[in-house]
Amino acid sequence: MMNEDMHNPQGVTSLPEQIRESVRQGRIRETGRLVSEAVEAGYSGEVILCEALIPGMKQAGNEYRMQEQDIPKLLCAARSMQIGMDTLRPAMETENTQEQYLGKAILGTVEGDLHEVGKNLVAIMFRSVGFEVIDLGVDVSEKQFLKAVREHPDAALVCISSLLTTSNVQMRRIVHALRSSDRGKKRFIMVGGGSVTESFAQEIGADAYTEDAVDAAAAAKEYILSRRRQEEGSQ
Repeated sequence: MMNEDMHNPQGVTSLPEQIRESVRQGRIRETGRLVSEAVEAGYSGEVILCEALIPGMKQAGNEYRMQEQDIPKLLCAARSMQIGMDTLRPAMETENTQEQYLGKAILGTVEGDLHEVGKNLVAIMFRSVGFEVIDLGVDVSEKQFLKAVREHPDAALVCISSLLTTSNVQMRRIVHALRSSDRGKKRFIMVGGGSVTESFAQEIGADAYTEDAVDAAAAAKEYILSRRRQEEGSQ
């Protein structure tokens, strides 16, 4: 039987392609090794994330929806994705030292939802563009979000994630509680996840909704830079 770490998909040549296929196939150890090789070979963290890890996981998800993959295989793909992200994180943080500091962002997955892959992706991308991330983890209650904003009053952003439709009611409550606690200092609230839509985000009073981590980081960065330009213009 071929060792998992020696597997190399036929016809796949570049390291990003190999990583993408490794995630899709749920080859956990191999994904970690390939990501390390890609970092050593000089691929940027953003390329590895956006052209390899994310597409591989999306493909696995699409195959599951098309009933071309079973749940155990999908879970292996998710674990491979997580290992790849854990391996990539130090490189992304090193790259981040070259970016301008944009401020603090509070992140968390809502109470009743234990999914963390999407949130972790957002955390990595936020750090890569210059944010200090306060990661509250998963299954985060309304009270925990409120405590975080009290402990970090300088955090301009709160990003809330939910994958389960059943958790949307918690997201609604959290956004409402954050708005009620603003006290004249309006925070930028972003929402996202598999259960969230643009219309739902608008309905609950969120400031922004994005479909993926890359767009979330770009929207957050643009908000901060726009606010800075406005503040400079009013002086």
